[in-house]
Amino acid sequence: MALNRDAIGKPIGPMKRDYTWKDAVLYALGVGAGFSELDYCYEKDLKVIPSFSIAMIFDFLSQAAIASGVNLAGILHGEQELIFHNPIPPEGTLITTGRIVDYFDKGKDKGALIVAESETVHSSGKKLFTNVITVFGRLDGGFGGKDRKKSPVDFPDRDPDFIVEAAPSPDQPLLYRLSGDIFHLHVDPEFARMAGFDMPIMHGLCTHGFACRALMASLVPGQPERVRRLACRFSKTLYPGVPIRTLIWKTADGKAVWRTVNAENGQVVIDNGEFEYGDIPKDEIRFDDRVAIVTGAGAGLGRTYALELARRGARVVVNDLGGSRDGAGGGSSSPADRVVEEIRAAGGEAVANYDSVATAEGGANIVKTALDAFGTVDILINNAGILRDKSFVKMSAEIWQAVLDVHLKGAYNVTRPAFAVMKEKGYGRIIMTTSAAGLYGNFGQTNYAAAKMGLVGLMNTLKLEGEKYGIKVNTVAPIAASRLTEDVMPPEMFAKSKPEFVAPLVLYLCSDRCPVSGNIYNAGMGFFNRAAVVTGPGKVLAKDDQLPTPETVMANLEAISDLTGAKIYHDLNAQVGDALIAFQAPAGKSPVEESKGFSSVPAVFDAMPGAFVAEAAAGVNAVFQYAIAGAGEWHCTIKEGTCTVAVGLHDSPTCTLKIADGDFLKMMNGQLPPMQAYTSGKLKIEGDIMKSQLIEKLFKLK
Repeated sequence: MALNRDAIGKPIGPMKRDYTWKDAVLYALGVGAGFSELDYCYEKDLKVIPSFSIAMIFDFLSQAAIASGVNLAGILHGEQELIFHNPIPPEGTLITTGRIVDYFDKGKDKGALIVAESETVHSSGKKLFTNVITVFGRLDGGFGGKDRKKSPVDFPDRDPDFIVEAAPSPDQPLLYRLSGDIFHLHVDPEFARMAGFDMPIMHGLCTHGFACRALMASLVPGQPERVRRLACRFSKTLYPGVPIRTLIWKTADGKAVWRTVNAENGQVVIDNGEFEYGDIPKDEIRFDDRVAIVTGAGAGLGRTYALELARRGARVVVNDLGGSRDGAGGGSSSPADRVVEEIRAAGGEAVANYDSVATAEGGANIVKTALDAFGTVDILINNAGILRDKSFVKMSAEIWQAVLDVHLKGAYNVTRPAFAVMKEKGYGRIIMTTSAAGLYGNFGQTNYAAAKMGLVGLMNTLKLEGEKYGIKVNTVAPIAASRLTEDVMPPEMFAKSKPEFVAPLVLYLCSDRCPVSGNIYNAGMGFFNRAAVVTGPGKVLAKDDQLPTPETVMANLEAISDLTGAKIYHDLNAQVGDALIAFQAPAGKSPVEESKGFSSVPAVFDAMPGAFVAEAAAGVNAVFQYAIAGAGEWHCTIKEGTCTVAVGLHDSPTCTLKIADGDFLKMMNGQLPPMQAYTSGKLKIEGDIMKSQLIEKLFKLK
């Protein structure tokens, strides 16, 4: 199978990985640390070895390999570069996004290089590290692509400044693989022989971890936070139990080169090593090379957002119609022009736009202004708004529609063309502006409140559609002094409600450091909190197919209304799933009466065609993709009353079911009800979740 050229540049992720101090310690032990380096092995004041980073993104590495189409039988780790932005905390969640950058052809029978790059941030929002990996596909050369020539690292013509000896255990791969790299080459003797080796080999990244420890001990002892960059090329395989020697040369202040050799025969196993170290750079959110659009930016909140984005390096499109507070009358270029002049006077880059967000043409022109001036769009803040307050009975259709046209339709008009640009490039940040009037209600503002809650609904769907393209969408409800609020807020509160107190949250949500999407935040006067729609556990009132009556609802209203244990749902499917499980057997009682006794995952898929119930498949056309962690991928195609099961990934599955191999077998053997697996998070379903409900009807496994 040839390398997939279409995969280049397409987003991979985001992928999340939860970890605790135990994962960091297990990695440290896997790369040879022990009592002599207790800081890395004891949870008290634990420090994390920087190369732990690569062990935490194996999901990205595997997905990049799968997307590339590289022949897994000939895959080897070629080169590795890690750039560290902040120290790795001892626990939390890592969010990784990336892409395949390019392929290079070394020639027929010489292999190919697959280069992938990713960024990883912590759940705190801190950007932790950049990973650039080069995979060597021994069996994929000769496809007619370009070659890559890299200059070798220049090593000083003198003895190393440091030589660090180490003796990996003969069992080292068995311990290291528990950090996530469970590739068979490092544990299965038969697989290793098929790949051309006498026995399972050391993980290159395990040896890499030994080298990282050696570099830190020599150049930044006890200070892993000072490691800035670690790069190398893997040149020879190493068998477990063979001693190694890491040679280190200091080349400049904060820089060194290194290589790791087989201490028995002198062969270089890791070459072209580069190491950079120094103090942690200032941790500042920046928008260099980002392009932002701010609507309604001629004054108030919008002006503040535009000025601060520009101060931090963004190029800004300052949009403002220049109309009155209620949107009546003609516009003016003055407000937008003044803000642009402020930005340019401070050394920033900005252009003005005077289009109305209330029309599709205006929205398209706003985005076109960004493309014409700066070539792209990375950030959109939907801030434009008007007020036309009336009590509901007095609110005319014209007043109602005018407010919806600017707030809700206006956000649609600008977001749609901006979203298309962001989707194509695989990155974007979008801010909707809601209001406490929409979230909680306010007398005389039915039009405004309806528009503002409409924006929350718009965000809830865009967060799903943008998820795999690196687009994050959040909503802010500001409490700020502006022309819209100057006669609505009490004078003393108005004086304290400067837009500058809202801007920090909005700018953070606009940054590449922001890990969240689909959240609503109140912000004002330096106070911030999250708002959310929550759903109570509820109560099933239907019994034995009997319809509940209004009287039954009345009698159970307290239980129905109880929010104890309420949940926030990510999407409609999750809520529907919980509604369905309310009718399932109680936890601990399997709805499967008889254990099916499957001993392996492949055995389940071997049995599926024979268990297919053709009469239940009338009118069903679907592809069910199974991703079984620890076992592999299978897909099942149901079409015109037939069932086909095949190994591997399907190009366009109807839904994808992700589960660990052990949990999958428990589910298939009747020890874990499917809905319990789903609601507990053990089973994850992507795509059309409702179609997944058909599986139990389509197959009767015995």
